Amino acid sequence: MGTIASMPSPQLLEEYSQFFRLLSEPARLQLLCQLKHGPMDVAALIEATGFSQSHISRQLGQLQRAGLVCCQRAGVRTIWSADHALVDDLCALVQTRLRQRLEAQLQQLTPG
Repeated sequence: MGTIASMPSPQLLEEYSQFFRLLSEPARLQLLCQLKHGPMDVAALIEATGFSQSHISRQLGQLQRAGLVCCQRAGVRTIWSADHALVDDLCALVQTRLRQRLEAQLQQLTPG
């Protein structure tokens, strides 16, 4: 167990909470999954997700402020990309945890 000294400050806990709230929105997760496959502009994201331009822009802005995506200008287009290392790490962590949980549930259901 950790010591009291290693307990994050209330401010840091609030930052953690905001980050997890950011990731709790399915639309933002869908955009991250799309961008994980490669850079895209908003028109391509609209086509891939069916979301409105304003919805995508709002979600991308929040993801950008969190450092999960970035953009570059290409003429009149804005090309968005994910921070692949961070997004890959987050996805791998969640997938590992879900797999462990499902395997534990399966073991409980298996007669033995």
